Amino acid sequence: MNEIWACLYIETQWGVLSLIADQNYLLGVVWGRLSHFKKTVVIENQHHPVLMLARTQILNYLQGEIQSFTVPIRLIGTDFQKSVWLELGRIPFGQTISYKDLAARIGNPKAVRAVGGANNKNPLCLIVPCHRVIGSNGELVGYAGGLEAKEKLLGLEAAAVSPELGKNLNTGQTANRANHSAP
Repeated sequence: MNEIWACLYIETQWGVLSLIADQNYLLGVVWGRLSHFKKTVVIENQHHPVLMLARTQILNYLQGEIQSFTVPIRLIGTDFQKSVWLELGRIPFGQTISYKDLAARIGNPKAVRAVGGANNKNPLCLIVPCHRVIGSNGELVGYAGGLEAKEKLLGLEAAAVSPELGKNLNTGQTANRANHSAP
């Protein structure tokens, strides 16, 4: 018998997020409404304790009230993908790194494209902060929720760290990324 996972949809200021969990762990935070996740059927469940905790924490994060998450997660992917996702979790709130920097951090500096591919497959957006990865030139590139959402998420974080920088990001001034940090 195939496993069925629980799902909860939440409306955010930038679109719908699907939260997916098994019995004990959050497995996915994905932009849009899903009926399947990782080839598994998902059934909406408004009362699942892990999903309720994740919902609360995500909404608090989007309101600027928290900077990290404590909801239990389980990463589903290849060993390489998991190594990238674990490193994403080490990028401090309010900072960004490039794909090149991320590849170097996992000990594989020539794997920039593979790192980008793993970043693209991140099943736990926001929780595993793939939005904190930018192009080597400081430009915003690729994000499952769209570049506008990525820019606003970075602006939200920057505003918590530096109100002036957050103001610039929220007005679309992304060319000079003062919060870019190299390893």
